[in-house]
Amino acid sequence: MITKEIKVNDAIFKGIELELRDNSSLLVITGKKGYVMCGYLNINTAQKRNDAACIVTGVKTIEDMLNSKVVALTSAAQQMGVSMGMEVTKVLEIFA
Repeated sequence: MITKEIKVNDAIFKGIELELRDNSSLLVITGKKGYVMCGYLNINTAQKRNDAACIVTGVKTIEDMLNSKVVALTSAAQQMGVSMGMEVTKVLEIFA
């Protein structure tokens, strides 16, 4: 498992990469108000817990996540101003 500190503007986030198999990784970036996760994790569970969360897909590293766009999100994230297709760096500004 690799943890990375990610700085967006003045906010610090924690990135977590957990290597699985066959060159696959489970990825999450967490902030104070919400988190961004890869497609291995379940947006429905995040919705049921009323979490502000988003999903990105087609990513293998935290750096890939930072260059990707939202493909699914919870209503709590939407209420905070996150939208489908939003760049993850913009999402992190909201989740700071």
